[in-house]
Amino acid sequence: MAPFRPTLGVLGGGQLGRMLCEAAGPLGIPVIVLDAEGSPAKQANGHPSHVTGSFKDPEKIRDLARKSDYLTVEIEHVDADVLEEISTEGVEVVETREDGTQASWMKKVPVHPAPRTLKLIQDKFLQKEHLRDHGVPISEQHAVESGEGQEGMVKGLRRVGEKLGFPFMLKARNGSYDGRGNYVVKTAEDVEAAAKEMKELNLYAEKWVPFKMELSAMVIRLEDERGDNVSTVAYPCVETVHEESICVRTYMPPRDVGNQIQEKAKNIAKQVIETVWGRGVFAVEMFLLEDDTILVNEIAPRPHNSGHYTIEAVPQMSQYKAQLYAVFGLTHPGLSPNLIPRVSSAMMVNILGGKDAESHLPLLTLADASFEENMDVHVHMYGKESKPSRKIGHITLVSTSLDIEGLERKATEYVEMADLIAAERRDSGSKSMRPIAAGRTITPKSTTLIARSTTQKKQEKPVEEKKSAIFGQHIQKKAAPLVAVTMGSDSDLKVLAAGLKILDDFKVPYEENITSAHRTPDRMSNFARDAAGRGIKVIIAAAGGAAHLPGMVASHTPLPVIGIPVKATHLDGQDSLLSIVQMPRGVPCATVGINNSTNAALLAIRILGASMPEFSRKMHNYQLDMENAVEEKAGRLQRLGYKGYLEGMK
Repeated sequence: MAPFRPTLGVLGGGQLGRMLCEAAGPLGIPVIVLDAEGSPAKQANGHPSHVTGSFKDPEKIRDLARKSDYLTVEIEHVDADVLEEISTEGVEVVETREDGTQASWMKKVPVHPAPRTLKLIQDKFLQKEHLRDHGVPISEQHAVESGEGQEGMVKGLRRVGEKLGFPFMLKARNGSYDGRGNYVVKTAEDVEAAAKEMKELNLYAEKWVPFKMELSAMVIRLEDERGDNVSTVAYPCVETVHEESICVRTYMPPRDVGNQIQEKAKNIAKQVIETVWGRGVFAVEMFLLEDDTILVNEIAPRPHNSGHYTIEAVPQMSQYKAQLYAVFGLTHPGLSPNLIPRVSSAMMVNILGGKDAESHLPLLTLADASFEENMDVHVHMYGKESKPSRKIGHITLVSTSLDIEGLERKATEYVEMADLIAAERRDSGSKSMRPIAAGRTITPKSTTLIARSTTQKKQEKPVEEKKSAIFGQHIQKKAAPLVAVTMGSDSDLKVLAAGLKILDDFKVPYEENITSAHRTPDRMSNFARDAAGRGIKVIIAAAGGAAHLPGMVASHTPLPVIGIPVKATHLDGQDSLLSIVQMPRGVPCATVGINNSTNAALLAIRILGASMPEFSRKMHNYQLDMENAVEEKAGRLQRLGYKGYLEGMK
């Protein structure tokens, strides 16, 4: 009998809720979502009891509680007071008895993380005062005493400027995320503009922090039924890169950060989460300063953008699976102090809406065409309408062999393309979903990081020219080549034409090249060595005479190589055939008949079909067509006799 699975109610049905549902499905955990009809989470989960409405509506929250065994959130901006009421006093449930009478009772539903944690985190100023009181390192901050009207706000900001100096960061205490409600007050002259822009908000101010890098660590918090913390477990910390206050990329492990600093960041993150209440997964965002001091920026009481990499990098216990186990209070061996990634490096590139609804499509085209030997590419689309700067998906890139620098180099095209989509949006003047208030700037990072960042503006080419060069390359290229066809001389091309037609008929993406083993040996060796890294799965090499090309290519690559002996001027191609077929032990090179490029192409397709079912199906159909053709000829011969058959062949 399968173990009992309690029903989880989730306030919010965005992309975090969607990925939580995707993790719950294979585990057999029912999830009910409170959000608008057609929200991303509901697209991924067809539970019949979903609640339609706002996750801020008290009655809708109570309705969700009636249907759930546990409640959690995918966004912290909810009614924490109602959740507190549900967890301590309960929600009224009315049942109809068999005799038609009704009975009511109060159902207490556990809420995780605890409502008092949500309430604390909702006010960023109080959140950080709480951290300071518990010895957690944070930047200096002050509440803004605004008085009455804009004049009172100006006076309050001037007082803050005297305490913190300029520049300082002005922030909304409530309801802000992804840079909303932030304003950099650069000089005393900016005070009045800041007061005008932010006058409707409850504000606090932070001392300017010239950090060199932003770090983040996901932490799992476990507690017993009495509410006592029993364990805090941290995932590896990651580097996060923000532009316009939106996370655009993450790197695991962080670039140019030693193990000691990474462990320090994890320990600080655990220290932070030990001070709050309730079970679940939390994100702790931090600043790394030039002297390697770490300051905590803020907490997210839920799975987080910076933890998306765990789906592929820590598949045994992604942040979403951990959220399910933690909220339910279940034990699992994966919830151990060693959440060891199954990869050596991972990157996450956010897919943000561009200037137009289809601006992001080249990124997907690039990902669809990627078949790298040492980099796996995983696309997650959220089912959201594309709007400028909106998070509509992400791409995770992982490697089991490359370090983070090697993976970064391998992923250059993804970063460049995402940057160009952003540049096109900015140049078009499209309004961002996360608008930058007047006067706001991005907190500067160190000179070193700015120099290495691919997003740093350079006086190279206009955006349109760069966009044409990179976008055009991938929009027009439907798929990356799977087969590389090379020849020792262009005179071999006539022999190869029949095989190339077979590849075209089977719709196999391929590339053609001329690489002479004798006249261009360096070009030949580079071609062979690089082929696997470019996504090539099979190489076809044609050569005549001495015919060393197929064997030499086979000696420089781990890929299967198919040699085609080409009939040259002398010996009718026998010399070519024997040269290719007599490779020494340990360097195999498949060999087809003289000039038989058709069989070389068909063998390449069969090799592809061993791991790609679409080519296996096409090969099966091809064989059936050949069988039917022979059967048809046999039947015609029997009907017509040999004389009639020969007459029909004239």
